[in-house]
Amino acid sequence: MMLISDAFSTVEREPLNAPFGFKGNSLSELWQTVVLLKNSGDEGLGLGTQSTLWSDADVFASFDEAAGNELMYRMTAHALELSKSISFKTPVELIDQLLEPVWEYGKGITGKKDLRMTFALNALVAVDNAAWQLYASTAGIKTFDEMIPETMRPALHGRRRQLAAIPLVSYGVPAADILRMVDEGYFFLKIKIGSDPEGDGCQEKMLAWDQRRLAEIHELLKHRETPFTDSGRIPYYLDANGRYHSRQHLKRLLDYADSIGALDRILIVEEPFPEEYLEDVSDLPVRLAADESAHSDHHSLERIEAGYGAIALKPIAKTMSMSLKIAQLAHERDVPCFCADLTVNPVLVDWNKNVAARLAPLPGMKTGVLESNGFQNYKHWEQMKTRHPRHGAPWMEVWQGLFELDDDFYNCSGGIFETSPHYRQLFDAYYKNFPAQSC
Repeated sequence: MMLISDAFSTVEREPLNAPFGFKGNSLSELWQTVVLLKNSGDEGLGLGTQSTLWSDADVFASFDEAAGNELMYRMTAHALELSKSISFKTPVELIDQLLEPVWEYGKGITGKKDLRMTFALNALVAVDNAAWQLYASTAGIKTFDEMIPETMRPALHGRRRQLAAIPLVSYGVPAADILRMVDEGYFFLKIKIGSDPEGDGCQEKMLAWDQRRLAEIHELLKHRETPFTDSGRIPYYLDANGRYHSRQHLKRLLDYADSIGALDRILIVEEPFPEEYLEDVSDLPVRLAADESAHSDHHSLERIEAGYGAIALKPIAKTMSMSLKIAQLAHERDVPCFCADLTVNPVLVDWNKNVAARLAPLPGMKTGVLESNGFQNYKHWEQMKTRHPRHGAPWMEVWQGLFELDDDFYNCSGGIFETSPHYRQLFDAYYKNFPAQSC
């Protein structure tokens, strides 16, 4: 059994290039949480990227942006306080014991009794990653394959040599930039839908905006070809972030897509409905993927039973521990998974990449896939890349729309067990004069 002796946390605020719009709102910065856990001479350093808007749009709307981030960070600090009294065999057990009390604490400090579980999971990512690094150090684990609990390995048995890099087409991305992405080799685009064009929440105006947006993008790309899909055409990945309040409105969007010849290009529609919407969707003519609503393995099973045909795994948003449980559940029910981004930092991209590299390709794709859009959105992305312990490795970069994964990537597991000097020294500087401070 493991027991944490010391736990510390700090945060770096990373500005974005421009307001990043989704869920009818927008972000201007993302907080990078850093956690250090110690135990009998070993230590683990974990990172997390907070996204209050993605995790719970109501919290984001109820507080100013910095205040919402501060609330989530307080939940991380509370988790560290609790962690020092918990003994565990693996980080999965640690997160199982932390999730409920951290969630309840979050409900209290936000004043929101219906706080989404994903808000608590997002607050736990840095804690979980630090625990996995500590666990690996203590147990002498050197690779991601060794790290995965044996019962969960069947879901993650692949070794992809290529992953399609999925860029993000948010509300304001102009046509010229979309064409530039495709010209650079990207061939699977994540398109944000569900805009609130006049800020009044009107579903009819949202639908009209989405129809225009889809028509614009399809006109740009309908004749473009790729060798990496069964159809030979560029597929679309529509992400609604729960903005459609009924299947009738979504069906109208899909009928419109069919009328312009775009329906068969839509590989997945992610999280179209609010999470409380649990009507059967198995008769809709596209594959629906659960994202935010798939908080846990239990919630994922609810979505699968309601007809959802894919699960978006987010080790970088809902913890590696919970994502491994969800992946195994989906594997047992023959439901494909893929890894989506949270606009995370470069270190977390490779935590995500380790999972994506071991999943089977989505139906219709000839390669694995990994969404990564930090390069599009962070103001200091190039500087952030230098903080990766394997900075300069070729598998960190996208070439012609692909991450190329060689033996070095698998041998070092993308550097996730190595400590970033930049993030580690944050604690040396911060605690040098306050050695007694910890969470």
